[in-house]
Amino acid sequence: LRQFYVGIVGLREGPRPPLARFGYWLYAGDRDVVQLAEASGGEDRPTAVASTLDHISFRCSDPGQYRSLLQAHGIAFREVDVPLAGELQLFLRDPAGNGVELSFQVSPAPRV
Repeated sequence: LRQFYVGIVGLREGPRPPLARFGYWLYAGDRDVVQLAEASGGEDRPTAVASTLDHISFRCSDPGQYRSLLQAHGIAFREVDVPLAGELQLFLRDPAGNGVELSFQVSPAPRV
């Protein structure tokens, strides 16, 4: 998961307090936005299961670069144009099956 969120999404590994379980804090700019923690001994964490979380979203730039990166890594994605918001969204799954949205402002949102 760390490799996916750093190498594909573009987050960076940053400072993490000395917690009991091994893990990573991943940052967008100077803010920690994703915290990954190793499962406790005997804890089962199933992947690719239905849950109450539909997806997490990240604001990104350069959709062409992301398309190329996803294609180069064989990561399937669905593209959605949202003209009323001036956005392009790429929807994909991380290696554990969690939904991920990469959102790009591609034009100014129309005034309402």
